[in-house]
Amino acid sequence: MQVTVCKASVRIQIRAQWRLSPYACSMPGFFTDSAALRSDDEDAVRTDTVPVTAIEPEGHARGGIVVLHESREFTQAIRDLLASLANEGWIAVAPHLFHRESQKSEAGVFGDNLFDDFDACFDWLTARGVYPDCIGALGFDDAGTAAFLVATNRPIGAAVSVAARGITVALNDEAPALLEAAPELQAPWLGLYGADDPETPAEEVERLRDAVATASVAAHVVSYEGLQHRADRPDEADEDFDESTDPAVDAQTRIFDWFDANLR
Repeated sequence: MQVTVCKASVRIQIRAQWRLSPYACSMPGFFTDSAALRSDDEDAVRTDTVPVTAIEPEGHARGGIVVLHESREFTQAIRDLLASLANEGWIAVAPHLFHRESQKSEAGVFGDNLFDDFDACFDWLTARGVYPDCIGALGFDDAGTAAFLVATNRPIGAAVSVAARGITVALNDEAPALLEAAPELQAPWLGLYGADDPETPAEEVERLRDAVATASVAAHVVSYEGLQHRADRPDEADEDFDESTDPAVDAQTRIFDWFDANLR
């Protein structure tokens, strides 16, 4: 499905404005913790950990979302995203994926370290009573590529990627091209793209749409005409901004609806 809208462009630097309650950013429940990494020795005491930041919803949790991100620092935008997910009833947990690296490292978020850290968060959630099929993954940009690769390697409940690069050419040796990995999807996957994004050309997105159609699980790719990048970011600074027709609002709704439909 391709969604066509009339906006000519969206400025990349606009901060994501998630569907928050008036008090979502100050919701109780934000905390830091450590998630234990798995060991090959099942009897061994697990001492290696990945630091995480998380928030729990008020009342009963419907499931859990692992939020993958590329930031070396835990930003307010990430906190807003976690809060919005908690506001929808999910336990939201973000692993600090670069805990093995120095601040100046340019290492990516892929390979065994990605899967090890995701598995630690998965176990962290199940230890809190979340059923495995009620755990999802969400990522943006290269972390969106990471979320896609998690969905091809782990039978989780669902995954969403926004502006995931590396469709036809692998980003690095540890991240196969999405076209190559697409038939191996094990979890329902939603991909959101801006049709004018030079990082993800429209013809590549169309090939990805065809490739994921061969997977054994539900997969859906949505392209937003006129958006250069990051369909989740509304441009409320635009004088012509209309929440009822803005593609970013539609994109955010699709993210929530995808988890609603598949994590149950």
